[in-house]
Amino acid sequence: MSGVGTLWGIGVGPGPAGYLPLAALEALRQADLVYAPRARGTADSVALQCLAGTGFEPDSGKLREIEFNMDPDRSVLSEHYAQLADMIAAELRAGRNVAYLTIGDTLTYSTYGYVLAALRERIPDLPHRTFPGVTSYAAAASALAWPLGEGKERVLILPCPETPEELRRDIESHDIVVLMKVGARLGWVLDLLREMDIAQHCAFARRIGLPGELLASGVGDLVADEAMGYLATLLVRRSPRKER
Repeated sequence: MSGVGTLWGIGVGPGPAGYLPLAALEALRQADLVYAPRARGTADSVALQCLAGTGFEPDSGKLREIEFNMDPDRSVLSEHYAQLADMIAAELRAGRNVAYLTIGDTLTYSTYGYVLAALRERIPDLPHRTFPGVTSYAAAASALAWPLGEGKERVLILPCPETPEELRRDIESHDIVVLMKVGARLGWVLDLLREMDIAQHCAFARRIGLPGELLASGVGDLVADEAMGYLATLLVRRSPRKER
């Protein structure tokens, strides 16, 4: 589309330096503007922290930090994404190339998916390219040498359910469950895993490669109040790993 800039969606990974794809790094260097989400109430953008060690430092004049409040009210979120899309669309229509950073993978429980959809509504022929990123659960599995699926094991990836009953059903119907967005539910989740006598088969990771990192292979002794926090992932195995 003549005159319109290109949107690049870039998954920066879950924290460790060096997880950014080389092709994405080249796009970052070519970008006129770099949008980086930051959770409301935090001083720094985790997405920017994940760029440490890549050799790329965005010029302050090109950087746009966006404060996100992940409100459970969908109408509030929709309004937020609409305003952000209007802002980015104006830059794209002015011919500027825009890079949008997101933690982990660009299209796995990411703000980028919403932003891309809103932008394509505004600019139907929008030139764009999405670069995949390393997910938190892939990084957690690697850091803990914890296979995410072998043979014909069934793997379920989901945001943490709201009740122990729902989670129990998910665990009982799958071999491995990857729990994201656990948050304050961690206490009852750990209680359930102990009750089911499977805590010793599970693993937990928080803030991989970032300050405050916590890795645990076996979660029987994990203390919820000490472990819970942003960027946490729980890997659940229903039964012991089989020797092959």
